[in-house]
Amino acid sequence: MKVIVTLKKSVIGSRPEHIATIKALGLHKTHSSVEKELTPQIKGMIHSVRHLVDCKEIAE
Repeated sequence: MKVIVTLKKSVIGSRPEHIATIKALGLHKTHSSVEKELTPQIKGMIHSVRHLVDCKEIAE
């Protein structure tokens, strides 16, 4: 299964761990999106920054 992850809020003022997670997901600017394969690692990363991102499942 694939998901589209979109950065909805700015990372300014966020904890350094959250900023690193956003960068590891491949997100740079607010409202930028990436398509990722939903693995347990990606799911955990999305969960840790769920207050900053929005994710939508894609039907393959």
